[in-house]
Amino acid sequence: MAVAKLIDGKIKAENIIEIIKKDSLNLQKEYNIKPGLAVLIIGEDPASHIYVKNKRLKAESCGFYSTQHTLPNDTSEEIILNLINELNDNDKIHGILVQLPLPKHLNETLITQAIRPSKDVDGFHYMNVGKLNSGKTSDAFIPCTPAGCMILIENELGNDLSGINAIVIGRSNIVGKPMASLLLKAHATVTIAHSKTKNLEMLASQADIIIVAVGSPNMVKASWIKPKAIIIDVGINRVGKVIDGEIKMGLTGDVDFNDACNIAGAITPVPGGVGPMTIAMLMSNTLSAARLSAGLEKSTSTKEI
Repeated sequence: MAVAKLIDGKIKAENIIEIIKKDSLNLQKEYNIKPGLAVLIIGEDPASHIYVKNKRLKAESCGFYSTQHTLPNDTSEEIILNLINELNDNDKIHGILVQLPLPKHLNETLITQAIRPSKDVDGFHYMNVGKLNSGKTSDAFIPCTPAGCMILIENELGNDLSGINAIVIGRSNIVGKPMASLLLKAHATVTIAHSKTKNLEMLASQADIIIVAVGSPNMVKASWIKPKAIIIDVGINRVGKVIDGEIKMGLTGDVDFNDACNIAGAITPVPGGVGPMTIAMLMSNTLSAARLSAGLEKSTSTKEI
């Protein structure tokens, strides 16, 4: 039985980071602009602190100016909004990121929309969302995970997805909806499915591309998958796995990976698939923000999308 090709997001991300390093150095030499990224983290969520650390280290490795603002769990909205306003007006900062999720007493929409659209490297501001939905992405920031997924898909199938059926399982503003917009921009025929969708298995089995981002371990079974389909698994779930005869916590995606490998044409592993691409696209968006601030085009690392 055929085994699916592994889509190695780690290698692709490393290639993108190399482009970013060169572009960043050239930007500093030619325009005396050093891309600057500010990350805000509120609270003590361990996973969030790991993510923020990885982002900071990657930014520094790209030659960026990187700053982190770590605030206690009970920080007021007023303090956070004042800090965002200061960063909006700071010429050394080109990208601002607020690590999610936020403590429950904070209004996520109010805080993310306070970031100036030109510094919204997460792509969450309504102005960037509107540009993406209307297909005007030359000066827009695309959410990092969908942007990374799209590059992986285009590596397999090319830039023109005409005649290809895609299903996006999950309708979040962070992944599902922007993912659908990117697929439509590439001329795919797109279905968005979610928890209220009927006959989900049947719909998935008709798709040439399945992107799943719901946070449900091993939800998508091999029986859902059309032979030779491309599977992009965005899910990151911590589950108990038998490792060396002991049950240990490990990561698994939203797709039943082992069985899916016998049906799919290509599939992203978890970890090592979409995750590294997400951080690479954050770096790309930050570099693009710095370039746009100088009246230049976006980074060449995002030309593919």
